Amino acid sequence: MKNEQPRLTPMFEQYFAIKAEYPDALLFYRMGDFYELFYDDAEIAARELQIALTSRNPNAENPVPMCGVPHHAAESYLNQLLEKGHKVAICDQIEDPKTAKGLVKRAVTIVRTPGTAVEDIGLSPKGHNYLGALFFDAEKGAGGFAWLEYSTGSWSGLYSKKEAELWQWVQKMQPRELLVPDLPAEVFRLPQSLDLSTSIPVRLPVRSAFDRAAAERRILQAQNIRELGAIGLNGKDELVRACGAILSYLERTQKQDLTHLAPFVPLNLSRHLIVDEISERNLEIFRRLDGKKGSGTLLHILDETLTPMGGRLLEERLRHPWREVRTIAESANAVEFFHAHEAKRRALREVLDTVYDLERLSTRITLGRAAPKDFSALGRSLAGLAKVHGALTAVPAGTYAGAEEAEGRTLPPQLFRMYEEWDSLEDLADLLDRALLDALPNTITEGGLFRPGYNAELDELLDLVEHGEGRLQALLAEEQEKTGIPRLKLGYNKVFGYYFEVSKTQVQRLPEHFIRRQTVASGERCVTPALRELEDKMLAASDRRKQLEYRLFQELRGIVAQARSRILFMAGLIAALDFWQGLAECAKKHGWRRPELHDGAEIRIREGRHPVVEAMCGASGFIPNDLRMDDERRMLLITGPNMAGKSTVLRQTAIICLLAQMGAFVPAAEASIGLVDRIFSRVGASDNLAQGQSTFMVEMMETARILRQAGKKSLVILDEIGRGTSTFDGLALAWSVVESLTRREGGIRTLFATHYHELTALEGRLPGVHNMNIAIREWNGEIVFLRRLVPGPSDRSYGIEVAKLAGVPQDVVRRAGEILKMLEQARAGRDRTEAATALQQLLPGLAEPVRKQPALMPEPRKETEHPLAVTLRDLDTDHLTPIKALQLITEWKLLWGGESS
Repeated sequence: MKNEQPRLTPMFEQYFAIKAEYPDALLFYRMGDFYELFYDDAEIAARELQIALTSRNPNAENPVPMCGVPHHAAESYLNQLLEKGHKVAICDQIEDPKTAKGLVKRAVTIVRTPGTAVEDIGLSPKGHNYLGALFFDAEKGAGGFAWLEYSTGSWSGLYSKKEAELWQWVQKMQPRELLVPDLPAEVFRLPQSLDLSTSIPVRLPVRSAFDRAAAERRILQAQNIRELGAIGLNGKDELVRACGAILSYLERTQKQDLTHLAPFVPLNLSRHLIVDEISERNLEIFRRLDGKKGSGTLLHILDETLTPMGGRLLEERLRHPWREVRTIAESANAVEFFHAHEAKRRALREVLDTVYDLERLSTRITLGRAAPKDFSALGRSLAGLAKVHGALTAVPAGTYAGAEEAEGRTLPPQLFRMYEEWDSLEDLADLLDRALLDALPNTITEGGLFRPGYNAELDELLDLVEHGEGRLQALLAEEQEKTGIPRLKLGYNKVFGYYFEVSKTQVQRLPEHFIRRQTVASGERCVTPALRELEDKMLAASDRRKQLEYRLFQELRGIVAQARSRILFMAGLIAALDFWQGLAECAKKHGWRRPELHDGAEIRIREGRHPVVEAMCGASGFIPNDLRMDDERRMLLITGPNMAGKSTVLRQTAIICLLAQMGAFVPAAEASIGLVDRIFSRVGASDNLAQGQSTFMVEMMETARILRQAGKKSLVILDEIGRGTSTFDGLALAWSVVESLTRREGGIRTLFATHYHELTALEGRLPGVHNMNIAIREWNGEIVFLRRLVPGPSDRSYGIEVAKLAGVPQDVVRRAGEILKMLEQARAGRDRTEAATALQQLLPGLAEPVRKQPALMPEPRKETEHPLAVTLRDLDTDHLTPIKALQLITEWKLLWGGESS
């Protein structure tokens, strides 16, 4: 007879039936005051949470692994699991255990996932937490990528006929979860080069999640619209499918209406300066090159915002700067206003600091996932809206405000529009203030939420509950007097409730209406009919109070949820104000200036600085530089040794352009920026060993993308192209890249840092090529980095001198100098016999010296000017002080004045 499987208990039958519906999630199964996990789920949770792994029926032949977490403390454990990429299905009891017949009914009420977090503990206050979805139809050659911030309800996406472009945006937006169709690898696969270290791929069935007709139905219902054109999705079927997949996933995991979602807004690429994910990384906008956030990033320097909404808007603007002069000017006008009006900015900062996250608070309230503290935070935030409004017209103490200023008419147009459209939400703020106590409990089921006077019925119950203790003491005093036992005590425990306790010596004096309940070492515990009646009234009042408070709280939640659109409107205004004042505060703190923007090609920067480098080394330790690009100088070839500052100049130029198109001030004394549509940065590279890609392969892939995608209005910064391969291969590639960028579309604005001095001969031979170098001066056998960008090529690489500074042993440095001298003689064709002999000694088997390569350059277009002439022509004498003029003359003498006497 075959062994039969042991019969499952009803509880485990229920557990397995529920678990089968959520195989990819850890099942938190509610049992009493705990969430329990079993089998594999228990082993995973115990390991990830570092809690004890026990077993159910430990004496059985096959004990069941299990672990659990307290229901009241589950949130912190949940967020640990979400942070580590797990999904958690919350299985709650859906009927009252007191009234249940047999096994309590249970069901999954929500599936918590990394991309759908709404609780503060699992979110970065000023960061986004996106849920993304991508669909590409290879047959049609079109696709869509959509991303949703579930905690705020905002979502967007883009449609493209280039699959590679969609994956670039996935990399740029870094969704916490990425929904993709579950198709065979030959039909759909994740790109090997894609860095998914922060994104979790979630494969969904094509038929149910990405179906076109079902997606349209879901979108129309969730957005409460009649046709897709209302949200810009007409003719974008693949983007519709991506949006539909997000909604399908939310329906399955969140299990509630999606009415909190804002209208879908497709990303219009033509309105924004595009900075791809590689350039974001190279410019260290959000993360340092080592992958860490915080100090050392542009965001860290810029962020002077005080609210979560303002911080998220700052991040969004850094990802998507504007490309329209008018839009940029509106933002810059507001920043300039707060920069100029110190009193208003300080008043505004003071009140903004009291405003909490209106977007996420209203989301949690609308979804029914808010704790009492969320209502308290919302109430305090709404109470501050009127103060923010007043701060816009604040004036310094002792200063008289005229009628126009008091009415906001001196504000810039966009600020005045805000001032007039302001909704301080006084009605809602007053309601929350009247309704809720200052100190609220952690849960809504234990009562203690509402102020006296808010509800008459509740006041009666509160009186009974709160004064019940006094009535008990009065009853005790009455019985003490009647019995003549002054030491009669009143006690309480969970088994018997309230009781009277009397010592053994006094038991005989108790009257007949005292009913004995328990004998203890110290005496007897008794109850009386009056005590039981009073206790029943108190317990009934307490239960009724909790029920009533819960109902009133839900009613209050409904009122606040209905006002969500008003709250979100004000959240948007607060975010914009905070964004503008934060940029103004940053500009004031670091001495930045407002740039000019125009539609031409010229980029002119006077005394530009790199904001992050300057912050690390101090303003006094940073040497600012001038830079000019125009039709005659579209390709700046920048030479100079390592450590001289070439990469800093490249990066600061790109960062200044990006800041200018955000509407921010820039780290420069003066800047005039011709609008840029895309910024491409290839600065340094590293191996991608996991994908079998060397440093040089990564470098070439990034260069290839730039050459394919850069256009006439782009800005390209390239650092050391070709250094990852042999000298001649690298030089040939760098040369060809320079030719391509100068000849395409009349020349693409490019800053090209290189060690290949052969490229400097291209000035005057290729259109738009102009040589610049980071000045170096030799002094007593040592090199001095002047950190100054000046016209003309560098005379040599100074590599050996830099090696000496780095601490390379003297004998190695000395020998390198000897070898360099021989190689230069051989290359120049001087002392050929002597050089050839030396080279043969250096490199046995080398029969011939290095031969001069055939000419590759076109005929010169014009005679190259002396760098001093170029510098004089570009000199802005209108802003030149006498001391600055003296410094420049001294600098020019060092650079071009020959040997000092």
